[in-house]
Amino acid sequence: MQISQLAAATGLSVHRLRRYADAGLLLSTRGPGGFRRFDAQAVRDARFIAMARDIGFALAELANLLPRYRARTLTIEEMVERLQTRIAVVDAAIAEQQALRARLVEHVGWFEARRRQAARNPSRRRNSP
Repeated sequence: MQISQLAAATGLSVHRLRRYADAGLLLSTRGPGGFRRFDAQAVRDARFIAMARDIGFALAELANLLPRYRARTLTIEEMVERLQTRIAVVDAAIAEQQALRARLVEHVGWFEARRRQAARNPSRRRNSP
């Protein structure tokens, strides 16, 4: 099938499919006129790649997983473990952002206190922190 047919079958854009093919993740051959030709396995591969990318897997990690996915030797246990690892990464990023938010709220409080103090003491008003 041509890339436009693969796009229709997977719901993915031609641009995205080309990017996966250029990265070596989607296997294709070249047909007449140099057009890429994909087999039926490419539909399954493209859906797996898109799902994995959408939940944050790196292309390099997918390049390691795809041969086993195609051979059907990638286990559910391994995928669950990898997903749990991704969850831990997301949780760490959330914790980091929450800590940053807390620091920002602290700073807002400090500036608000300075504004209240300046309003009470107009003669000591400063524009700088």
